[in-house]
Amino acid sequence: MSTAISTDLTSKIVESAKEANATDIVVLDLRGLTILADYFVIASGRSTIQVKSIAEKIEDQLLEQGEKPVRREGFNEGRWIILDYSGVMVHIFRQEEREFYQLERLWSDAPLLKVGSSQV
Repeated sequence: MSTAISTDLTSKIVESAKEANATDIVVLDLRGLTILADYFVIASGRSTIQVKSIAEKIEDQLLEQGEKPVRREGFNEGRWIILDYSGVMVHIFRQEEREFYQLERLWSDAPLLKVGSSQV
């Protein structure tokens, strides 16, 4: 997947998450660090209902543009939902799970991209 496509998709995901009132949105640039994805978008919700709502908003808005996740997990529990868009993985956490798993610390070698700027 080309970087331009990944970056554009990442921007759309971030905007959708913002519209769904996600908190603490972070984008990790994983290019050159793993084959899992070019980017991780990490966001939080205050409850399982909000986590599901954020994921649904992202899916709905991207589906309108012809983008469908190749994999989705965690909808039943709603504590940590993963949407895999082949190049961009979206992690939506309930705040307690995010603090427990600390993905940002696990991937601390990855540069953080500014959310809401032209860099994402």
